[in-house]
Formats: sequence, structure tokens, C-alpha cells
Amino acid sequence: MKPLFAALALGLLATPALAVDLETHAPHPFNVRDLVMMDRVSDPQLSPDGRYAAFGVRSTDYAANKGINAIYVLDLKKGGAPVKVADKGSSARWAPDGYGLYYVASADGVAQLWRLDLGTGDNLDLAGHKAAVQVSHGSLDLGGYKLSPDGKSVLLSYEVYTDCADLACTKERIDGRAKNKATGTVYNKLFVRHWDAWSDGRRNQLFIARFDGTGMLPAEPTLLSRGIDGDVPSKPFGDESEFAFSPDGRTVYFDVRIAGSSEPWSTNFDVYRVPADGLAAPQNLTAANKAWDAYPVPSPDGKTLYYLAMKKPAFEADRFAVMAMDLQSGATHEIDPQWDRSPGALTIASDGRTLYATADEEGQHPLFAIDAASGKVSKLVGEGAVGGYSLQNGKLLLARDDLKRPVDLYLTDARGHGLKQVTHFNAKRLKNAKMGDFEFFTFKGWNNEQVQGYVVKPVGYKRGQKYPVAFIIHGGPQGAMTNDWSYRWNPQTYAGQGFAVVTVNFHGSTGYGQAFTDSISGDWGGKPLEDLKAGWKAALDKYSFLDADNACALGASYGGYMVYWIAGVWNEPWKCLVDHDGVFDARMMYYATEELWFEEKENGGTPFEHPENYERFNPIDHVKDWRVPTLVVHSGHDFRIPITQGLGAFTALQRRGIPSEFLTFPDENHWVLKPQNSVMWHETVNAWLKRWTSGQGEAARGH
Repeated sequence: MKPLFAALALGLLATPALAVDLETHAPHPFNVRDLVMMDRVSDPQLSPDGRYAAFGVRSTDYAANKGINAIYVLDLKKGGAPVKVADKGSSARWAPDGYGLYYVASADGVAQLWRLDLGTGDNLDLAGHKAAVQVSHGSLDLGGYKLSPDGKSVLLSYEVYTDCADLACTKERIDGRAKNKATGTVYNKLFVRHWDAWSDGRRNQLFIARFDGTGMLPAEPTLLSRGIDGDVPSKPFGDESEFAFSPDGRTVYFDVRIAGSSEPWSTNFDVYRVPADGLAAPQNLTAANKAWDAYPVPSPDGKTLYYLAMKKPAFEADRFAVMAMDLQSGATHEIDPQWDRSPGALTIASDGRTLYATADEEGQHPLFAIDAASGKVSKLVGEGAVGGYSLQNGKLLLARDDLKRPVDLYLTDARGHGLKQVTHFNAKRLKNAKMGDFEFFTFKGWNNEQVQGYVVKPVGYKRGQKYPVAFIIHGGPQGAMTNDWSYRWNPQTYAGQGFAVVTVNFHGSTGYGQAFTDSISGDWGGKPLEDLKAGWKAALDKYSFLDADNACALGASYGGYMVYWIAGVWNEPWKCLVDHDGVFDARMMYYATEELWFEEKENGGTPFEHPENYERFNPIDHVKDWRVPTLVVHSGHDFRIPITQGLGAFTALQRRGIPSEFLTFPDENHWVLKPQNSVMWHETVNAWLKRWTSGQGEAARGH
């Protein structure tokens, strides 16, 4: 085993070398340098007439170790190259008149709303437009916004102290705290911290403001979520899909979970409505359902409210049903009970007859159309993953990717016909960075039920040769390894290093029906392990190029839990293991994490009521059987699975004398997001895989 100081030195010296040749254009196997430098296309928005596409592109400033967000517009009629209309900004949205484009960008260090006037007439002036104008002048960062149907008002989200009368009060309190030499904070309820941030008492709240005659917004908007002890939109990942205007602009709908003292163990979101003038308190429309109600979308005639609803309280991975509420009577019904998939946020056609949503579906993430009257579901775009979409004037603009291509934009009609790619970002890099081919396969898993996985061939694959294997275990656990592009666990980064990749969507994965997803709860180390074992055997039987004697297992989050679990109960096939932010001790995980509903649902209650459930599949109880060299990765700002879980596992490995290394990022959360940290993560993991599959690791151990 390397001395500690030597291992640290290797980690610290790795980063500068990794920055070399980030812009290579010669043909080469795909690698992390390609990954971090890819332009990331997102957030497609069609103009009201469907002619123009606005969207965001995040490029990488590697030296500054950050991404730069810009806004582009493409004339879909003329074609050609997209035009960058804002060097810095995000969340571009068209004004109802189709000539103005709003977006969020910083002004003196504060996120504000801006408007870009692109001209008038049939042809917008994308190259010679006027300079953008700052239209909000709030003292706090703008968190999100949504324009009213007539474009005269806008919903705004700000993080504020709810006992403050205005934004200025919150700003004064923040500034006062920064000047205070005492740094302590007293808490009297959970959350104390959430995802990657410590709670400071502020809540996301929903406001409304009206544009004046010059297009400016007042510094102090009107609070709409008055008396709401909760976050609108939700933390940590909520967005403007959680609030909406009625078609006439007189009513606002939003969803929220009332916090109180039960926030960490509740998923009881409800949909509220409030007059857009803010003169009355919000009214709860879905109080009868104690599970999750969210993502309100009113019908174009204003008579029906569509939204998504779960049925099981305190469960975040239940199936979302598409609900319809008669706004006059309050009566509700599920329109899609026959569809055994869980859709994301909804969009509605202008005639009110069709709803649109994406959902996982057997290894893909397609876009679906749902008939609002009958609930009949049609798949519009099937292969790959639709990550975002916009509907206007009978056209759909899609952000689409797959296992071999990052996101680009595609145009189709509202029925999914005539799909055409309209942007080609990263074309040169994709041409020169060679990737591995992939194939889905199925096999009989737990209870003889069908399970799906996929295999990725290494770059340069030659028939008759055998290749070392990276066996990737997905997180969630209610998630899936699908036909999509990832900037964290991308199989092509391993294929580019000469590894074949095998992954299995075990029981608990999404996209195979709700019963399949539910089956993992209370059985983390049972059915999924059986599926992983059966999937590994099935892959070896089907694909002769997989080297069964040179394979390593890798996983993050739940996948990391499974890595620790198999370290004790299924370690025979593996030359090495890699664990990223995994659960090592199920008991302490409950008391150290933040979202308690997850732990309580997955383990059938609390550990003080049902300790046996937390011990049933607890990796810490099998440390005596660990033997496989393991790389542990854990970050300092991960409050979902706190760093003590990784430190505990590394301590166990070191104390048992098992070859092991510990990589930590003090400035990252549950994910590793900064470009240079991403490069270091991949290079460290790749070096670990190569060390133990090349025979060098065994030699180092004296075997």
C-alpha cells in the first residue's frame, strides 16, 4: 500500500497535467477532456409564431474552472448558423409579441431580468439588434420568472425572509449578518441543511410585478404567496414549471409543500390558486390528497386545471398521474390510469385537446402526447432522451441526446412527424472523438422477470479480442441507465479508455412500470443484487469480448451503496471497486441525511421504531468480508449522503489493510460539477481501473 503522503502527492500533482491538450482536434478515443469542453445546449423556446428558436448554450472556461451561459437564436425558416444574442444569460423566454426576448443575467453581481428587442416585422434583426435593457432592479437575485399571457406582468421568485415586508428588508438582514463577527446559528427545526446549503431561514416566495409604460418593473413587487411557509418553487431543483398564469392572467396557480415542523419527512405538496392582484390569500385546491400534487397547467379556456399527482404519501418515486380538475366544481379525475409510466411536467396544446410530457420508457426517455379527453397516450419521439421541449403554432422544438451524442435541437410537428436536426454544436469534436457502439439486452432476473441492461463496446473494438469491463451501477435507486448523454457518469469515457461497459436496470429502476420501481423499497440488497448477478452472467454469456477476469464495479449514491454491499456479499468477480458518495452505514445515514421521507419509505419506518430494517442490508456489518481494492470518492458539500459515510468506509478499508484510496472535493456536492474537478475525478477513476485490470495492481500486492 502506498504511504499516505505519496497518495496525496499523486492526487495533487495530477490536475495541472490534465489541462494539457484540451482543444485537440486529431482523431482520438473519446475522453474526459472532450466531455468537459462540450458545448451544452438546453432550454429550447419557440417564438409564438414558431419561426425562431431561442435556447441556452453553456461553454466551458477551463482556466476559470466554470461554465459560461449564453443565449442563441436560430431562424428556423432561413436555417444557417444560430446567432449569439447575449454573451451571458440564461432562461430566455419570448415576449407574447414575438419581438422581445427576456432572460436572466447579472447586473452588478445581482441576477436581474433583461429584455432584448430584436426588431419588428417578418424578419427579426438577430445580428444588428439593440442592446439588451435591464428591466428589473431588485436588491436580491431573481430566482425564476414567467410572463403573463398578455406580456404586461411577470411572476418572479425571490428567496426572502417571510417576516420581511419587502425585498429591501431581506437584503438589509443579509448584509447585517455578513458584518456580524459572530458566525453561529441557532436552529429549532429541520431542515438544518438541504442538498448542499445550510438553511438561513429564507424561503423561495412568489411575487408579481407589472411593467410600466417604459417596460420597467418596480423595485418592490407584490407578494402572492402570502402566509405560505414553504418554497415556491421548491428547493433544491424547482423551477417555473411549478407556477402558472390562467389564460386571462387574473389567477396564478402554484405548488408548494407547507413546511411547519414536518418538512423533512413529508412529500405533501399541494396546488394553490391566488388572485394575480395579490389581494386575497392563496387557496389550497388539492388538500384532500396527502401525497405530492404539482406542476399546474390550466387549459386554454380556463375551465380545467391539469396537474400531476402521486397517491402514496411520503414517497418521492411514486407514479405521477395526470389529473384534471374542474375549476368550477372542484371535481377531479385521473385521465391516464391505464398508462403505467410517470411523466414529467406538462405542456398543453393551444386547442386544449392534447397534453405533452416526457417519461422514462424501457431505457429511453421519449416525448409523449396524451389525449386530454380519453387519456390515450402516443409516443412521438422514441429513441434517445428528450430533455426539454417547446410547443408553438403546431411545431415542437426538442432538446434531444443519446449515448453517442450530446444535446442538439430538433424540430418536428405536433404529431412527431418529420423530425429534423436544426443545430449541430460540437460537430468537430464529435467527428474526431471516437466512441463505442452500444446495444441493449434483456435477461431473466429476480422472480424470473425480464430485466434490461446495455453494453458499450470499447473504442477500437476488434472481434475476437477480450476487453476489461467497467460494470456501472446506477443511483436513485429509482432511476435508470438510459440511452442519454451524461456529464457525470458517461459510459463513453470508459469506452474511450479501452473498457467495455455493462450496466443493468435492476428492480427499482424507472421506465418499466410502477410495480417494478416499487419493488426495491425495503429490499435494497435483495432483488437488485439478484438482478446484477443475473445481468452480469447474461452479459458474459452473450458478449464474448467481455473479460470476466478483468472487471471492476462502480457506482454512485445508491450505486455507491451497492458497491459497499457487494464488497461484502458478492466480491468474487471484481478486481477493483469505485464508490462515489455511497451509503456505508444505513443507521447513521438516517440521522445524518436531510430528506427523511426517503429513508423512512425505503426502510419501512424510522430506525428507532424498526432498527432491524436498517440492519437487514447494512454494508457496515460485512466489513469483515471485504477484500477488493477500493477507491472511495466523497465530497464535502454532499448533505444528501454526508462525507462521514465515505470517511467511514475508507477507515474500514485502511484498517483491514485493503489497497484503497480516498478522493475528496471539499467544494462539491453530491455531484462533481466544476470542470477541473470533473477531469481529476475521471483521471483518478480511470487510473484506478487500469491499475487493477492490467495486472500491475496484483503485482503491487505481491501476488
